Amino acid sequence: SKFVNDKWMIKNGFLNDVQEHKPWWWSIKVQKLNLSAPLILLPEVSCQKAIEILQEKGYDQAPVVAESGIILGMVTLSNTLTSVLAGNAQFSDPVTKVIYDQFSKIGLEDSLGKLSRILENDHFAIVVHEQMQFNGNGSSFMKQMVFGVVTAMDLLTFVSRNDKK
Repeated sequence: SKFVNDKWMIKNGFLNDVQEHKPWWWSIKVQKLNLSAPLILLPEVSCQKAIEILQEKGYDQAPVVAESGIILGMVTLSNTLTSVLAGNAQFSDPVTKVIYDQFSKIGLEDSLGKLSRILENDHFAIVVHEQMQFNGNGSSFMKQMVFGVVTAMDLLTFVSRNDKK
């Protein structure tokens, strides 16, 4: 059924969004949000250390990225605390035990309209930028770099600060 759902098709890049009455901000690029650099955790960080880091730095969530650059998922403060308190994870467990591995990615060049569609279902999206990297033998591959994490509050703040009344 998701293949005949227009919102799913738009979110996953299979269909262009043709909303007739788009708000003024709909076509603006994600890069205009001026997101701050994200806090990134490596997969071996313990749940205890993740909680401490997130609280100390004032973040609610952080991407978990392998040293190779592969984005493994998102860790949230509330999910980590809930999992530990419910006994589903220990403070000493690696943060990978409590990550959300279902997440949406959006590029810097994508529109705020596309972001808005993603945020209708998801609490956040990971903003990525693709880079071409070359190995020593000259072969190349695309690597996704985490550029930020964007929430509905980021979008709402941008729209309200720049509202064209």
